[in-house]
Amino acid sequence: MTAGTIVLLRHGRTAYNAAMRLQGQVDIELDEVGRWQAEQGARALSSAHRATTVVASDLSRAAATAQAYAAQLGVELVLDPRVRERSFGDWEGLTGPEIREGWPEEYAAWRRGDDPLSVGAEAKVDVAARFREAVLEHADALDEGDTLAVVSHGAAITLGITALLGLDAGHWRGVAGLHNVHWSHLHRSGPGVTPDWRLVAHNVGAGYPLDEWNAGPDWNLEPGQEPA
Repeated sequence: MTAGTIVLLRHGRTAYNAAMRLQGQVDIELDEVGRWQAEQGARALSSAHRATTVVASDLSRAAATAQAYAAQLGVELVLDPRVRERSFGDWEGLTGPEIREGWPEEYAAWRRGDDPLSVGAEAKVDVAARFREAVLEHADALDEGDTLAVVSHGAAITLGITALLGLDAGHWRGVAGLHNVHWSHLHRSGPGVTPDWRLVAHNVGAGYPLDEWNAGPDWNLEPGQEPA
């Protein structure tokens, strides 16, 4: 048997997200907005999907986001390093302009979709393989009526979805990234249907306009106005 539904949730905002820095596997905690996003997203997600099992990357930004959702459901959180973000080697912690200035050729290749392996980045196919392995292992421990929720990271989720759809994660780039604390869900296909999983919804959030969501709980304050 296997779970009938898989939900993949991206973590909340961090200071690196706000500064447009490449995080990779640097362990950055949620910032104030990210903690608010995690709470709001947990309420919204729990009203749509009540997971039987909640699994998260062991990086703190994903684990904290997952804990908010697991607490809504009253279930234990399982950490699995196989659903960590893609490693970006020497580029972790840098902005796009810093990467472009220091590694112009590698940056151009990366923007074309190639793997910047010379800087120690993890290959896309390797990320997709470890993510898919972890998700299917946890899903296979559940029954058809169950839902598995996995809280992870932007690149890891898009590569994982690609692999779960049976596509080439090394070259196919048809899945857009997720906003912070937005989710995708997949349903198990019927017997004999290819691929085994179907993408039903992608980049779903708590219902806030994106500018308000990214600004956090004080989005409606005038400049210089203090929160109540």
